[in-house]
Amino acid sequence: MAATLLASGEHILRNAPHLRDVSTMGRLIANLGAGFHLEKNKAILDCTTIKNFEAPYDLVSTMRASVLVLGPLVARLGKAKVSLPGGCAIGARPINLHLMGLEKMGAAITLDSGYVIAKAKKLRGAHINFDIPTVTGTENLMMAATLAEGKTYLENAAREPEVVDLANALISMGAKIKGAGESVIEIEGVKKLKPLRHTIIPDRIETGTFMAIAGITGGDITIRNCRPDHLDAVINKLTDTGIVFRPVKTGIRAIGPQRLKAVSTTTMPYPGFPTDMQAQLMAMMCIAEGTSVISEKIFENRFMHVAELKRMGADISTEGGIATIRGARKIKGAPLMATDLRASASLIVAALAAEGETTIKRIYHLDRGYEKIEEKLIKIGADITREKE
Repeated sequence: MAATLLASGEHILRNAPHLRDVSTMGRLIANLGAGFHLEKNKAILDCTTIKNFEAPYDLVSTMRASVLVLGPLVARLGKAKVSLPGGCAIGARPINLHLMGLEKMGAAITLDSGYVIAKAKKLRGAHINFDIPTVTGTENLMMAATLAEGKTYLENAAREPEVVDLANALISMGAKIKGAGESVIEIEGVKKLKPLRHTIIPDRIETGTFMAIAGITGGDITIRNCRPDHLDAVINKLTDTGIVFRPVKTGIRAIGPQRLKAVSTTTMPYPGFPTDMQAQLMAMMCIAEGTSVISEKIFENRFMHVAELKRMGADISTEGGIATIRGARKIKGAPLMATDLRASASLIVAALAAEGETTIKRIYHLDRGYEKIEEKLIKIGADITREKE
């Protein structure tokens, strides 16, 4: 959606989910002067006229990914004023690498009252080396580089499938990009891009969450319209827990065991085990046979779901970024509070296997990344209802 700001005209994104974050990004882009509406699972954006270069706090503060308008605005308009981002409270997640890259491309960066102000008559290609792989940093600078003069090299770039999908979308607009999905991405700037027509890849974390649900319930779930090839690390780890996977047309079937086996893992950038599946795996390990150790290496504050799982009777201890889970035969339903997007998902995973009733409050976090999850779960036999908070 941010990439549509790079080119005038009407853009069509297929396979767009109805999520709170999609609506937030749509409002942000509309605030810049573009048209936006969702039609079934199709997002239509008209970026012929961009009247504004400011992304205000009230929109950016609710979703960190909204900082992705920074690169496209500077590339197309030569200036941008974007509020420092918000989103899930799972760590600092600074945007210093985004700003470092834009400065190397010739942008003047200032910080004023919680806003990033970036200006450049014309961005220039540059060699940019990330200290650590950053998905949104890679995406922001890759978009900015498409309209810069000369070649840009992003070294130690993020390799996630979402980065590759964005690169493919930009290439379809006329961008010249090589190496997406590898650690070095080369972008040769062009003078102009054309409107985007693109089908978005399926959400691998939603797929992984349903795999976890199959595992913890001993269920048998066929997940269609997904990309198992984007989940190699997850499938390998979940196979070790006892889940059996079988390929089916356009998807995968996950068959849970009578009882899960304990496994340990460390979250890593792609293609390692994703931090966005850490909470769901931890929920599974609460009733697995044996002791598990989960090391969180991506975000420093991503164990907020631990306190809620312990309310259900889980035996978990944490020290720094390491959690030790001693599997129990059962956990019990309890009143819970969701703290972030993936924590919300993990509490649903746990609740489906718990004895008794579980009530989860603050599920607005869930609606940021899962489309109608309760309707999908009802279809496969869950006793779940959504109540107004």
